[in-house]
Amino acid sequence: MARLNPIDLPRRSPLYRTLVASGARFAAVGDGAIADSFGKADETAARTLGLADLSPLPRAGWKGRVALAWLAERGVTGLDTDNRAVSQANGLLALRLAPTEAVLLAPLDGDPAALDGIAAGWSIETAGLCFPVPRMESSFRFAVTGEHGAAMFAKLCAVDLRPRAFPDLAIAQTSVARMNAVVCRCDRSGVLGYEILGDWASAEYLWACLLDAMAEFDGRPVGRAALVALETAG
Repeated sequence: MARLNPIDLPRRSPLYRTLVASGARFAAVGDGAIADSFGKADETAARTLGLADLSPLPRAGWKGRVALAWLAERGVTGLDTDNRAVSQANGLLALRLAPTEAVLLAPLDGDPAALDGIAAGWSIETAGLCFPVPRMESSFRFAVTGEHGAAMFAKLCAVDLRPRAFPDLAIAQTSVARMNAVVCRCDRSGVLGYEILGDWASAEYLWACLLDAMAEFDGRPVGRAALVALETAG
């Protein structure tokens, strides 16, 4: 079977050239191409230390004085505490960044239905002080997975991200490798994991920094399929 070339689809990761050069095999997610595999060692690396680019998966942001209330009216639950994430029944991961801001991340299968349903309910005439933020166009999404994740972050981030200090679904809005980022702990079937959101234009820079910091622990890029395998293993 011929490999999917990411340039054949309209939406691509800011890293797609780097991922192609690293041997990634791509899969279609909606109108985009995601790095799905780097080889047979992916699932082992996902349990020790792996780095996945999830940037092609759908996501959306909402901001404004009534943004959280507006999302609650559309079924987004549990956004009661700043810097906490909440898994939703429809598969979304909802991150509360402030009393006036939230980010919604699609599940690994990339199904946009839940996000599209929420977005379809918005209009400037009826939403009041709630405004969409174009996170698909402005933010990358990475995942760090594996038991050595916290030790790796200790080299790049001043926040203590060890499990005893940073519980599952906690969020830190901090500096990673001297750039602003949102880090959310997101374990999969008991395997330590983190989601990272940052400025789209800095994706190449942070990817390289993370891989450099991971080298001490034999960390490597992994595809989305390895994270799916973790979720289904539990």
